[in-house]
Amino acid sequence: MGLEITEGLLLASNSAVMKQLLAFQQAGIKISLDDFGTGYSSLSYLRKFDLDYLKIDKSFVYNLENDAANVALCEAIIVMAHKLNLKVIAEGVETQQQYDVLRSAGCDYGQGFLFSVPLPPAEFEALLRQEGAVAA
Repeated sequence: MGLEITEGLLLASNSAVMKQLLAFQQAGIKISLDDFGTGYSSLSYLRKFDLDYLKIDKSFVYNLENDAANVALCEAIIVMAHKLNLKVIAEGVETQQQYDVLRSAGCDYGQGFLFSVPLPPAEFEALLRQEGAVAA
């Protein structure tokens, strides 16, 4: 037995709605989030706009080497993006372990302190001339 709710219900929910959802869960009723991606985290934008890259937020990359849930989310984002012919950039890559996890998951590019601290334009151009672009 299950119940489907929309993302809009969660976004506009009050304490009474949250208590009712908890009661359903405690009663063994499975709750599905229907229409996920059509609100704040809209996946429909991936089809609606002609995009080239999808960026994985640094909140998913943080502690990646110790968080199996974030690994799963990153892998899912990467697979989904590639199936939509989008390249993937991971933000906030700070450790070699994060880089290795993302690389093995098929991430195309990375940005973060592992590669460089933020640089003024002239220093960035010099770095590119020296080393070339670094891909994850």
